[in-house]
Amino acid sequence: MRAVTPLQLSRLISNAAADKKARGIVRLDIRQKTSIADYFVICEGDTDRQVRAITDSIIEAGKGKGVRPLRIAGYGEGSWVVLDYASVIVHIFLPGERSYYDLESLWKSPAKADAAAGNGSKQPAKERPRPAKKPAGPTRRRIRSA
Repeated sequence: MRAVTPLQLSRLISNAAADKKARGIVRLDIRQKTSIADYFVICEGDTDRQVRAITDSIIEAGKGKGVRPLRIAGYGEGSWVVLDYASVIVHIFLPGERSYYDLESLWKSPAKADAAAGNGSKQPAKERPRPAKKPAGPTRRRIRSA
């Protein structure tokens, strides 16, 4: 059997998540940012049962290609499940957990984050002009102990 590349594995995982109606599926290429993995796949389910169903679908799709996760965390709670495939790390969230941890903005490059924010153009965002005067420094507050 031919080995699955990290890109192929991330696509397989994304498709398996989509089969279970996962919402907001995002594949992030993090090769230039860290050595922990090549890709993150991030998605969400509406309920803990759906999060576990998405997880099961991803695991079964991987088994079909001869790939198994090295570690699974959070399956019992079902609010944030992490599947570690070494080169691909999968995060399956409930919506509240996903917005709280906001992994996409932590791991996306700034140019991509600007485009995702609705900038609409492929050009990098213009820098804001700097204020002519420095803002006042922090005020000193006396901390009283009880």
